[in-house]
Amino acid sequence: MTKRFINEIFKLKKKILQLTAMVEGNLQKAVKAVTEFDTKLAELVIEYDNQIDSFEVEVEEECLKILALHQPVAADLRYVIASLKINNDLERIGDLAVNIAKRTIRIQKHNNIQIPFDLSGMLKLTTKMVKKSTDSLIANDSQLARQVCFDDDEIDDLHKNSINILKEKIKQDPKLIDYYISLLNVSRNLERIADHATNIAEDVIYNVEGEIVRHKDADV
Repeated sequence: MTKRFINEIFKLKKKILQLTAMVEGNLQKAVKAVTEFDTKLAELVIEYDNQIDSFEVEVEEECLKILALHQPVAADLRYVIASLKINNDLERIGDLAVNIAKRTIRIQKHNNIQIPFDLSGMLKLTTKMVKKSTDSLIANDSQLARQVCFDDDEIDDLHKNSINILKEKIKQDPKLIDYYISLLNVSRNLERIADHATNIAEDVIYNVEGEIVRHKDADV
């Protein structure tokens, strides 16, 4: 292993951690925006996404350069491949945070109406999953990553419950259909963020243990 290769792997790790911090920060802002009906904060989330997209491209280029110039094998190859996939999932989480921010702008005029499902619980669990998945990445902790996989079923159940509740609300008060559809979109985006957090966790397990756990039960 050459010194140049070691330096480029270190550079890649640093960029992945930077992107992780950028995405986590924007997601936290999106969550705060929707819970506080803060449209100005939501607009900041939308604007910042361009920086996340640009940085994601940089990370991808770094991965491809390492693959082309050094042709890594074994654990090093696993790390670069996992980094490519994690990079994509982080960017998608960033996009979904923007979707939530955009819905905040649409629902803020109804801030006097009680949200009829456990949005707070979904927000807390989803952000916790993202935090756990990125912490497992930083620490190379496959056991922490496996905890994220367990949590995904709970988010799925919460999302299904929100769908059922919002369907009934639309039937009861069709005048508020735009509001309830926007809430449904927020729930759906949180469920998808949880899926991407799970993808990151699965790639951490692959990187650390060399095991592909996708399509398997979380306790396998």
